[in-house]
Amino acid sequence: MVERKELSRVTIRFSGDSGDGMQLAGTHFTNTSALIGNDVSSLPAFPAEIRAPAGSVPGVSSFQISFANEDIFTPGDQPDVLVAMNPAALAANLQDLPRGATIIVNSDEFHAASLKKASYAVSPLEDGSLAGFRVFEVPITSMNERTLAETGLTSQEVVRCKNFFALGLMYWLFNRPTEPTLRLIAEKFGRRQDLANANQLALKAGHAFGETAEMFSEHYVVRPANLEPGTYRNITGNSAIALGCLAVSQITGLPLFYGSYPITPASEILHELSRFKQFGVKTFQAEDEIAAIGSTIGAAFGGALGLTGTSGPGFALKGEALGMAVMTELPLVVVNVQRAGPSTGMPTRTEQADLLQAMFGRNGESPVAVVAPATPADCFNMAVEAFRIALRHMTPVVLLSDGYLANGSEPWRIPNAADLPRIDVQHAEARPGEVFRPYARDPESLARPWAVPGTPGLEHRLGTLEKEDGSGKVSYDGENHHRMVLLRAEKIARIAQDVPPQEVWGAEEGRVLVLGWGSTFGALRSAVQRHRREGRSVSHAHLRYLNPFPANLGQILGRFERVWLPEINLGQLALLLRARFLVDVRGYNRVAGRPFGINEIYEQIGQLYDAAPSPQVR
Repeated sequence: MVERKELSRVTIRFSGDSGDGMQLAGTHFTNTSALIGNDVSSLPAFPAEIRAPAGSVPGVSSFQISFANEDIFTPGDQPDVLVAMNPAALAANLQDLPRGATIIVNSDEFHAASLKKASYAVSPLEDGSLAGFRVFEVPITSMNERTLAETGLTSQEVVRCKNFFALGLMYWLFNRPTEPTLRLIAEKFGRRQDLANANQLALKAGHAFGETAEMFSEHYVVRPANLEPGTYRNITGNSAIALGCLAVSQITGLPLFYGSYPITPASEILHELSRFKQFGVKTFQAEDEIAAIGSTIGAAFGGALGLTGTSGPGFALKGEALGMAVMTELPLVVVNVQRAGPSTGMPTRTEQADLLQAMFGRNGESPVAVVAPATPADCFNMAVEAFRIALRHMTPVVLLSDGYLANGSEPWRIPNAADLPRIDVQHAEARPGEVFRPYARDPESLARPWAVPGTPGLEHRLGTLEKEDGSGKVSYDGENHHRMVLLRAEKIARIAQDVPPQEVWGAEEGRVLVLGWGSTFGALRSAVQRHRREGRSVSHAHLRYLNPFPANLGQILGRFERVWLPEINLGQLALLLRARFLVDVRGYNRVAGRPFGINEIYEQIGQLYDAAPSPQVR
């Protein structure tokens, strides 16, 4: 008899060859888990090569999902369960598993040829090297073939269905319903009914195998999490950015223009926005990065919402044009989905090493606003916020996402339209008897008027040459240049008065403050949460506004005995904070192309906490 066991949190990793459909299986498992009310967090990992040699370790693709009956912030450190579709998948992931973890292997693929490709001299299923794990050998390939023998599909098409057999088995093991996936298969393969039927058969066969094979002594239940009431959908960071920008278009009534050149891991933003032509969205795949931002500046000049997206190498190419947007003081949002560099680097791996490039990667004094989302769902909020700042302050804004946020997913509570921030846009209007002054400034924000070209009475000169303050005439006067440089810098600095004050999670003062930005949020919040439950005075502050900093940040940093800042770079934000506030910010830096793990951060905080003095009585 199979025992039913209740768990609070489980982490699963699907892994196989790039053509084994692991991303699809993981996505279906994630969506189904979200549908039944679990909190979920997922992270896909795939090779940079378009098609690495089949069966080789470099060609392994995987998808990790963590699901729980409580609020979670990361896709988990170590998988509790690994589904390995071939020896290479086992070899690539075995070092990440804790002792005692469950491994489900597709035993049909553990033959001499596949073992050799994965550099196994002897099968790990026979040499005792997996003795510390719970290993289940399931002949997935052959059972899938027998299931689909009468479908009339080619042998290649049959092989492609085996991911659904594995998914069906995992649905049984973790008590997930199959109906949502069966419906999605019918929709996805609607034009090929034979393929739809085959994939549905494979899913049902995998589920039935788990139920009848008597291989497993227990299966598991993870109850729904207590999430805030509302309508949810699972969302990736890239999709959230696209929807956030679309929301701004609907709020303001301005058409959205997205000009980009495809680059990993930002390309999905272009794919997503291209689906929204019915909302007036215009997408343009440019011939290169320079043309992409050039077209976007043109759109902003024309009175539209100008948006471009890229990753680190593309952001470098956009530098000169971004300086042009600074000089012309046009509202523009540039999304940089950071990846491991320099140059091409590891394009499918994450990193946070473009912060200083965003801050200073242009000639001259060329300040821009910089914001960074903390989670995949937060990408929606910060995309809206980036445009709000750009439009109100007439400035380019850099939105720093990264590969972890872009491809990771979590449940997102769809906001009501009434809950979205109000963004008022007023294009300049001609006033009878007055000469238009394109660089006359709002006394509060220092923003200049946004004049749509072609408007009678608003004729003015615009370009990359320095302008005379107020009139906008080309000027080579040194004192005017000095004044304009100060004005542009002060305009960015005043944004600090227009963003929310920095919040601290935990005590407002104390022994250790863990500071972070970007995608490190989940690991940092989880580790701090664990320390606080154990009674330690540890607080967490996560920055979403990186230039300018929130107005109260300096006060916060001064209230703690130790300020500790983990970053997936060599200390870029720490450098800025030390220079700005003269605070001894201690960094923790690792650039391995992977996000921090909760246990890693927890142990580091523990060491810092023990070494920190007790807070003085103030």
